[in-house]
Amino acid sequence: MIPKEILKKVRQIELRTRHLVNTVFSGEYHSVFKGRGMEFAEVREYLPGDDVRTIEWNVTARMGHPFVKVFEEERELTVMLVVDASASGDFGTVGRMKGEIGVEMCALLAFSAIKNNDRVGLIIFTDEVERFIPPKKGKKHVLRVIRELYYFQPKGRGTDIAGALEYLNRVTTRKSVVFLVSDFFASGYEAALKVANRRHDLVAVTVSDPREAELPDVGILEVEDAETGEEVLIDTSDVRARRTFMNASEEARSARRRLFQSVGVDRVDVRTDRPYIEPLMRFFEARAKRFR
Repeated sequence: MIPKEILKKVRQIELRTRHLVNTVFSGEYHSVFKGRGMEFAEVREYLPGDDVRTIEWNVTARMGHPFVKVFEEERELTVMLVVDASASGDFGTVGRMKGEIGVEMCALLAFSAIKNNDRVGLIIFTDEVERFIPPKKGKKHVLRVIRELYYFQPKGRGTDIAGALEYLNRVTTRKSVVFLVSDFFASGYEAALKVANRRHDLVAVTVSDPREAELPDVGILEVEDAETGEEVLIDTSDVRARRTFMNASEEARSARRRLFQSVGVDRVDVRTDRPYIEPLMRFFEARAKRFR
């Protein structure tokens, strides 16, 4: 039985995201994602001006004059939420944890999807895939997805993005819109990212905290890796130590951006100290311009 506090959280998040879906996000989701997929409808005789690349050669040879394939917009989409539940998500220095923000963003995307009569599925992963909910339509199903995100207690602490994407490709047979939500504290997932992006419309949502980019000057600070348990002492009063930390963090972010760009993966960068709605809206607006 799901605890009352979890049900209360689900209700609160439903109310918050419903307002955003009905106002700020009204029409944005539809304009960006609808029509990205096309499915075969029929063949008809060739007309002047038709794209010769759509000629159906078998029918053309059989009938003795050219016929073309006709495609129509897919009437519904499948939206897959692939969510990192590793231990590093339980970190936040500005009020809320990274994992909490990721869950609320997933709720917003899920409610946007069902408003457009799309299917929503969920994959939760750590150093292994721990939960899979097949995509379905309807509010009842989406509320189950959100409850699962809040109620889920992961067994693993690490992050295996490659394994999660490989699992996605095995269980999702049709092209989907995939939101990969993670802090991307992982390595060795480049090849899996390329394959997943060829099969799906993949969007990387990176959730970070400002303290992961820059350390405050507070003297000796004990830092623990949430996923490995490794502890190190850093003298934050040392300017060189703070600069080294900041440079390493910036290089990791730059490498990630270069990877996403080289593969052609869209990205949304979210921070715990800023409203997530703004980068999401910038993503929608930029993508809408690209597909006009």
